Amino acid sequence: MPLKTCCIYTTGVFSLLLLILGISLVLSTVFPHFLQTTVEEEIVLKNGTEAFEAWEDPPAPIYMQFYFFNLTNPLEVLDGDRPAVVEIGPYTYREYRPMEQVVFHDNGTKVTAVNTKTYIFQRNMSRGPESDLIRTVNVPAMTVMERFKDSTIVANLISAYMKSTGEGLFTTRTVGELLWGYEDGLLKALKTIHPDLDDVFGLFYKSNASNDGEYVFFTGQQNYKDFARVDTWNGKSSLDWWTSDECNMINGTNGASFHPVITKNEVLYMFSSDLCRSLYGLYETEVSVKGIPGYRFSPPSEVFANSTVNPANAGFCVPAGNCLGSGVLNVSVCKQGAPIIMSSPHFYQADEKFVKDVFGMRPKKEQHQTVIDINPLTGFVLQAAKRLQVNVYVEKIPTFSQTGNVRTVVFPVVYLNESVVIDDASAEKLHKIVAVKNVVENVPFMFIGLGILLGLVFMFLMCRHKVPESTAAERQPLLTS
Repeated sequence: MPLKTCCIYTTGVFSLLLLILGISLVLSTVFPHFLQTTVEEEIVLKNGTEAFEAWEDPPAPIYMQFYFFNLTNPLEVLDGDRPAVVEIGPYTYREYRPMEQVVFHDNGTKVTAVNTKTYIFQRNMSRGPESDLIRTVNVPAMTVMERFKDSTIVANLISAYMKSTGEGLFTTRTVGELLWGYEDGLLKALKTIHPDLDDVFGLFYKSNASNDGEYVFFTGQQNYKDFARVDTWNGKSSLDWWTSDECNMINGTNGASFHPVITKNEVLYMFSSDLCRSLYGLYETEVSVKGIPGYRFSPPSEVFANSTVNPANAGFCVPAGNCLGSGVLNVSVCKQGAPIIMSSPHFYQADEKFVKDVFGMRPKKEQHQTVIDINPLTGFVLQAAKRLQVNVYVEKIPTFSQTGNVRTVVFPVVYLNESVVIDDASAEKLHKIVAVKNVVENVPFMFIGLGILLGLVFMFLMCRHKVPESTAAERQPLLTS
């Protein structure tokens, strides 16, 4: 066989082999699987890894924004009208949240740490100074009145004291006082009877430069899906506030980190000490943050739905059987008896009655939904916004004239937006990982493309090499003559 013909057929064989190889690699998903396995082995909470460094001291700037609801009609509310509030904010703080007292144990499969959070006020990112005044419900007074409403003698004594000092159902305080604490006269008076009572009140009192307790996390060394998952919190593997084992479960991570190789059909569990419970997020849509692909997860309405909608939530009704409605959570059991009700801002995803009970509520998904955007390969958080609202359960208490004829209402006090966007340095590293991922995943298609190209070359060469029979017949008489 001539050398030229041999080369042509070799090209055809290589074309066929490359096509078979490429298609086989696509069907077997060898390269994506190899990449995922490598990522699973690399993303572990272990000294020296980038995953551990990002977990221990998050490089991206975190901001906590507070929006207060200023009451505009206190006298009318005491006469039975619905409250009218105006949103005032944001009051922005830079949040620092390093992991401290980090100790590995159980052969590196678990790590103990406390998550200390410090808040630094950012005046240039805020509506005004911390000295801005806000009129809102008097939470200490409401708490005391609820606690002693069934003890007539004690209630009368407290009511008389409140009259003498001018304390009522509503109070005007500065932003700084409401957030971080102020000495309350009523609590100070009660402390003479109950020495263990704290006479300082603040919605986030003792939350600055402190932590919410000791966590034990799985490192992901044994199973990549256990990366940063909470094993115990404050020495407990489950909670004891709620009335069912399911509601008392501690599930998932603390919401700051997630395991790698996340799929769209996954349920991402998170434990929130702010909410005193675990919750979960479901896939919503694909996103891009600073050019990095991500999946957006958010808690569906079922997470905070009433037990009639989601029977699994029956355990969150406290006392047992006392359910307020969808979209709100009574956390008084874990807030030292204070009548605190948690919800999404402006009662987003809550029953319509909560929105209508307060003039000024305007729930919007884009502004009030909690979302987490995650790079599915690495599990790194690209962007997140945790949005929660602190409310107070207000009702008329006959033994306290201070409540007047107030209607029963879940009164909004403040909502927070804790947000983060990946920093540029981390984004650059992720860009490189995404680029490698794209190359590796496209290797089989490169083989297929090269196979098709060689196939076209083979067909062209075959056409050029083969001499048409009609041409040969026309040449024969010329030679014999």
